[in-house]
Amino acid sequence: MEHNLRDYFEKTLKEVAIDCVIFGFHAGELKVLLLKWKGTDGWSLPGGHILLDESANDAANRILMERTGLGEIFLQQYYTFGAVNRYTHYSEAELLEKLEITFGKGFFEGIIFRRTVSIGYFALVEFDQVSPAPDWFTDECRWWNLADVPALLFDHNEMIERALTALRQHIRNQPVGYNLLPEKFTMPELQRLYETILDRQFDRRNFQKLLMSYDILEKLDEKRVGVANKSPFLYRFDKLKYERAMETGVAFSM
Repeated sequence: MEHNLRDYFEKTLKEVAIDCVIFGFHAGELKVLLLKWKGTDGWSLPGGHILLDESANDAANRILMERTGLGEIFLQQYYTFGAVNRYTHYSEAELLEKLEITFGKGFFEGIIFRRTVSIGYFALVEFDQVSPAPDWFTDECRWWNLADVPALLFDHNEMIERALTALRQHIRNQPVGYNLLPEKFTMPELQRLYETILDRQFDRRNFQKLLMSYDILEKLDEKRVGVANKSPFLYRFDKLKYERAMETGVAFSM
């Protein structure tokens, strides 16, 4: 295993890393995917280095696929982390001590503990469709409520904060919902998605009027049955119009 890991590091751009903030939405909850490093109590975001024969975007998609099993989902580059000191909660010596528990004494000498610039990406997935998978370096990979995220390794808490800001900015300029909701959904379900991400509530009628103005929704001649209140109509996204709106942008202002 150590030989394979050393081969991996030799085939990567060691001064450039990828870190992915994978947000998961389901039933009105927004969570983030974290990894626990082997033999330690240290948690971090999923990430890794760029292989010498792949682009940064390809590396981010590979990491996302390895951790979630999902491909062809929304993934956005949002910030480059290049501070000289990127050890927020642990000193470099404390961090090295933790990671040597995982890899063995001296494993990282001359390999990773040089200044590294990290390209941040964020993704938004339906976390009920994900089976989180740890990697070579980690014992556990699981979803955390945003309010419960612990002190993370490196500067990964800042990465989450910046990614959440970027996600909220994104939702105000491009539609979301495709692949996050069932094929057929109600307007209250779509509104709950927006309210969860933006952490605020909206007037029902104004929200519906604005979303319908984007011309990306098709109202179906079907209703959700088995609900407590009046059965709401079902909707679905027009995929072509949705993709066009992703390209041209929308203006979400309420």
